[in-house]
Amino acid sequence: MSKEVLSVENIEKYYGKRGCLTKAIDNISFKVNEGEFVGIMGASGSGKTTLLNCISTIDRVTSGQIYLDGINILNNNSKKLSKLRREKIGFIFQDFNLLDTLTVYENIALALTIQKVNSNEIHKRVLEVAEALNIKSELDKYPYNISGGQKQRVASARAIITNPSIVLADEPTGALDSKSAKQLLESLENLNKKLNTTIMMVTHDAFTASYANRILFIKDGKIFNELIKGKDSRKEFFNRIIEVITLLGGDTNNVL
Repeated sequence: MSKEVLSVENIEKYYGKRGCLTKAIDNISFKVNEGEFVGIMGASGSGKTTLLNCISTIDRVTSGQIYLDGINILNNNSKKLSKLRREKIGFIFQDFNLLDTLTVYENIALALTIQKVNSNEIHKRVLEVAEALNIKSELDKYPYNISGGQKQRVASARAIITNPSIVLADEPTGALDSKSAKQLLESLENLNKKLNTTIMMVTHDAFTASYANRILFIKDGKIFNELIKGKDSRKEFFNRIIEVITLLGGDTNNVL
């Protein structure tokens, strides 16, 4: 039986002040088990990025509970939250967030250096993730000498180097061309299958979402639908995603 990594229980998130409140998340509950690759889809303003921000501790829910590896993230002070974020959550951002003054190797190794991991262990782990993401040949280069797709794979390596409980990806293919996006998604799929990395990914794009094995569709701050890939091919799953997007409002351009 798979270990439960994330439990989101009846969370709500309001913005604004009394008399002018906006409900961004409306009583959402779900669980994520170890080794899952979960996609979050929905139109702009549906609440999907707010949901990711609440799970990542960037934002705080108004009510409800979120448990990460059994730890209630809402009952921790800022120091404990920083430690939890550093050790249990990996982040992949749309705009890479790499440090141009460090080599690719140093960018990936930075989190382990901060944790005072010994240099031999750092070297071993950097090579392992670099091989899984096909960027071993880029390790001595600087971010400004590599392509956007390679930068995003470096960012992915940095996200998983600490062996976090979950990797949170916010529109990871948003700044990439179609070839680079496909390479990144194949790399994430590889991490998920070979290293059993648990991934939660927010995306507008049905092609990107088809690499996940479960998708939660958010509409008006609520879970509208859920799809599980099961034994479907990626193409079959993609077609099912498109069907749900059509049900979400009929405007696929608003979601893709």
